[in-house]
Amino acid sequence: MWLNKLLIWPQRSFITCQFLPTISQLATNINVMHKFNIHTTQCYSREEILQYMHRMDGPPERRSRSRDHTAIRGFNHFKGIVLKTLIRHPKKPNSGNRKCALVRLSNGKEVCAYIPGVGHNLQEHSQVMVRGGRRRDLQGVRAEIIRGKLDCAPLPKKAKKAAMK
Repeated sequence: MWLNKLLIWPQRSFITCQFLPTISQLATNINVMHKFNIHTTQCYSREEILQYMHRMDGPPERRSRSRDHTAIRGFNHFKGIVLKTLIRHPKKPNSGNRKCALVRLSNGKEVCAYIPGVGHNLQEHSQVMVRGGRRRDLQGVRAEIIRGKLDCAPLPKKAKKAAMK
C-alpha cells in the first residue's frame, strides 16, 4: 500500500520523506513522468529506511544513567564544619524529632547531615566527619555524621543490666 512507502530522492545528501499518493496516479504518460523525475525515484519501506539509518549513523544513542550529583559524590568521607544544628520532623508514618546538622564540607558544598544516637555535643563551628547515606524518613538529609571522630563525641556506653539470679 502506498501509505507504507516513503519517497526518497536518489541524491542521498538529504532524505526527503513525503507521502505522495497522487503523483503515480497523475503520471500516466511519459512526459509527466520525466517532468516529475519519477523514473529515478525509489520507494523504500519503513524497515529499509531504519536499516539504512542504522548502517550510516550507527545505532541510536541510549540514554546514560544519571550520575551521582550528591555533595559526597562517590567519596567515602568528608570533613566539614557545623554551621547550625537542626531538628527535623520525619515523613508521615513516623513521628519524633530527629537531630540534624547543616554542615559545610571541605569541597565547599553544604549538606544536611543526620546525627545518630541519643544526645550529642555538636554546636556551631564543630569539626565533624561526614559519610554518605540518606535517612529515608527525613527529606533532604543525604549524609550522616560519624560519631567519635573529630569533635563529635562517641555514643555513650550502655550500662549492662544486672544479672538476674
